[in-house]
Parts: sequence; structure tokens; C-alpha cells
Amino acid sequence: MSAHGSMLELKGISKSYMRGKERHLVLNDISLTVGAGEFVSLIGPSGSGKSTLFRMIGGVEKPDQGRVLFDGEDRTGQKGLISYMPQQAALFPWLKVEDNIRFALVSTGTLKREAKAQAAQWLERIQLGHVAKEYPHVLSGGMQQRVSFLRALLMQRDVMCLDEPFAALDALTRADMQRWLLELWEADRRSVLFVTHSIEEALVLSDRIYVLSPAPATVLRELVVPFDRPRRADVWTSPEFVELKREVLRLLEEGHSGTV
Repeated sequence: MSAHGSMLELKGISKSYMRGKERHLVLNDISLTVGAGEFVSLIGPSGSGKSTLFRMIGGVEKPDQGRVLFDGEDRTGQKGLISYMPQQAALFPWLKVEDNIRFALVSTGTLKREAKAQAAQWLERIQLGHVAKEYPHVLSGGMQQRVSFLRALLMQRDVMCLDEPFAALDALTRADMQRWLLELWEADRRSVLFVTHSIEEALVLSDRIYVLSPAPATVLRELVVPFDRPRRADVWTSPEFVELKREVLRLLEEGHSGTV
């Protein structure tokens, strides 16, 4: 499967904010890459600036220092280059499910008539054809996240930023969503930067993982995940998985105590 993604590079990104009269550093010299069609996760403690980093990548804010590059071109502060999926499903509550999908297609240039047919096909493909005419509030959390992810996928940006999209789901639904996300992603291969608090989730989904320190966030370590794709359902039982999980946990604990 050929990759559809762009290469994303962050070079020396630093950002601070004023709180009262004091300046607080949030991101401290962050450099990372997401290769074309690669799935990369960021993992770090709460408040380590991961969402701030997404705002830099999305062009909503500019860093104090550093650059954001897409395919080698400096696009710092430029909007409209990524599709973004936040923690809570980002759906228009006043539109039916099928119209939420249709909106995403039309916004990327699909003709309205085609968009209607494509929205129906996509909803069938993700086993949600039966809720096409419902409003989002009727759907379960997992269903809402599926529609939200589909919408991000159909925005046709080469880089997708997913900000803890499954954090609010129960364990079973979360495991289902991880499998489902991998299937859909492996068929399409966008470049993905995925934020999660779950070490297991990062290991199940990613090609590489960046472990971040508490704020001001720096990259403690970059880890390559050695498991073949498509991922086996029981990958989490392998000794390598357990060992990698232990390594990430150790990094997070040492980062927290300031011994790294």
C-alpha cells in the first residue's frame, strides 16, 4: 500500500506563555519527524504541552522559536495543512451523521451529488449505515468517534493529528476502536501524529514513539516499535511488547522525578 501522507518535521520548537507577570516555558526545543505514511505517537504526562504542539503544527499559533516543515518546506504558522481529531468527537450536532460526512467531502471539493453517494458508501464501510439519518447525540461514544475519525480522514489532508481520541471510551470500546483505526489507516496510509496517555495504545498503533518530559516538554527518547504490520491482535502478549512497555514507563517515571 503506497503512502498518501506528507513528511512532517518539527525543528527546535519552543513556546512559552505569560501567566500573570511570569513567563512559563511549555515546549523546550522539540524536534521530531513523521515520515510519509508513518504512524507516530507522542506520550507524556498531563500538561506536558502536547496540545500546544498540535496548535503549532495546525498553524493556529506560532512557536517562539523553531520551524514546522511539510515535505521539507517551511510552513510555520500556516493553517489548513492537517486534519485534526480532538478528544471529544468533533461533529456538528445540528447535522445528521450522513450530512456531517457529506460536509467534509464537499469542503474538499467533492460535488454535492457525489458527496451524498460517497457519504453513504463510507458509512456502510465503517458499519454505520444504519445510523446515517440519526443526529450525533443518539450515537454511543465509540460510534461518534468513528464518524469523527472518518470525517478527519475524508478531509484529505496528508497529515492527521489525533489528540487522545479514545481517552473517554471504556476499555472494550477502546480496544475495538484501536483495531478499527488500524484497519482504516493501513488501507490509506496517511501520516499520523497521535497523542495518547496509554503506553499500550501507543505500542499497538505506532511505528515510532516519542516520550516527552513534564512541562517544559522536551523529547526524552525516541523508540522504534518493532512489530510487523498488519499488527497481530495478540501483539500485546509478546515479551518484546512487555519489555518496551516497561522501558516507556521507566522513562516517564524518571522524567517525572527529574533524573533523566
